[in-house]
Amino acid sequence: MENILKKLKVEVNEKLYLKDPFSSELGTAIVKVGASLILKLGMEHFTFKKLAQEIGGTEPAIYRYFENKHKFLLYLTAWHWAWMEHNLVFGTANLVDPKERLAIAIKLLVEGPIVTENDYLNPRDIRNIVINESLKGYLTKSVDLEHESGVFTQLYTFGERIANIISEINPEYKYPKTLASTVLESSILQSFNTKHLPGMTESSLDREGRLQFFKQLVAKTIIHE
Repeated sequence: MENILKKLKVEVNEKLYLKDPFSSELGTAIVKVGASLILKLGMEHFTFKKLAQEIGGTEPAIYRYFENKHKFLLYLTAWHWAWMEHNLVFGTANLVDPKERLAIAIKLLVEGPIVTENDYLNPRDIRNIVINESLKGYLTKSVDLEHESGVFTQLYTFGERIANIISEINPEYKYPKTLASTVLESSILQSFNTKHLPGMTESSLDREGRLQFFKQLVAKTIIHE
């Protein structure tokens, strides 16, 4: 699985970019260096001007690939969820028991991708960007238009896969999609809180603790609906 995913070019919605960044050396540099710069500076201080300086290029050249830094963040976020979906598909391919598949799905949500190497982007870095920055891409006035254009397809598709597993375990459960999206969003927030807002969670709730929390939450919700 690792070798297959390592060489995989992750596809995201075409409306997130003006030109496929991985179609050229410049575009590849924009995405790779841009991701590193967001990780270092945060979205508030990240600009295409600073990115241009880092890659030795120009701002107009970057704007030929991405409309603005907001779309660039959505691109990286979509890449993450598409990568997570590939991890889930490969990680559960030979598992018949839906409970085992759900356990892997929850582990992915809490701990991030199982496969952490890719020839195009660094999944660990993108995961950290999602934890620290992704909500800034969603909580905007333009979110409805972006939803209609399909830019959240990768997020929806990944959540749908988890919802389908929940429905396999308990076909009578009425809210599999809501439960899946709740765990997805909460796992990101709890990862953020543990590092930056520790007063929002138990001090002893390390990664293993978060994993057990979400496993218990999902299992008890499905069983005691």
